[in-house]
Amino acid sequence: MKPGHKDEWTGYRYYTQQDIVRLNTVRALQMMDLSLKEIKEVLSWEDLEKLIAFFDETEKKADKKIETLRLGKKKIQAAKADYERKLKWRESKSAGVTIKELPERVILLSDTLESPTLDNLWNYLSNFYGKMSPGQKEQFYFEDLAGIYAEDDWQRLFALCIRYTDIPGIRKLPAGRYLCANCTQEEREETVRELKEEARSDYKAEADFSVQLVILSGILQWDYEVQVYIGPSA
Repeated sequence: MKPGHKDEWTGYRYYTQQDIVRLNTVRALQMMDLSLKEIKEVLSWEDLEKLIAFFDETEKKADKKIETLRLGKKKIQAAKADYERKLKWRESKSAGVTIKELPERVILLSDTLESPTLDNLWNYLSNFYGKMSPGQKEQFYFEDLAGIYAEDDWQRLFALCIRYTDIPGIRKLPAGRYLCANCTQEEREETVRELKEEARSDYKAEADFSVQLVILSGILQWDYEVQVYIGPSA
């Protein structure tokens, strides 16, 4: 960039408004990955229509680049959120596995639902009332929570009963001590495996089942508290 005027006494360089436009154009074209040599050639064109057509095409490329960056930012944000959730899980895990004394619990298993989704968590208990006759509905009352009951490779969603009657799908969880740990969806299977291994090695307990309570961790997001039975209360 050559100044529009240079003071011969002070050496100060003065730029005109047109010079500033040219400088901003050079900077903008650099951001579009053009070399200074290419930019110099473009700005030397005297065909104004050719210049306007060039800038029109460059503007379209800029719009495409902005959209690509916007999508890239969304992916980065999603990845960041995922790693933050993993960090949260590791920090909670570093506090150690806890042992909880829990009373006998009665659960009603779903006939078909195996894993939580946005659809089946919305108005969750309707999935269970929907399988009952009108007379049975009056005999049931559930706690406001969701969870997974799992045995080996088999699992079903369940509702925790406060009031109930014996119907197919009722399962009683024994009172006693449970190894408990919080985890994310990604770490759920590994956490179940680790708790069962700890139950076997440290407490000589063969865990036949696991309970995985759904814990809401944000809008449209949830984690789990995994519980593995290790025996009756001390």
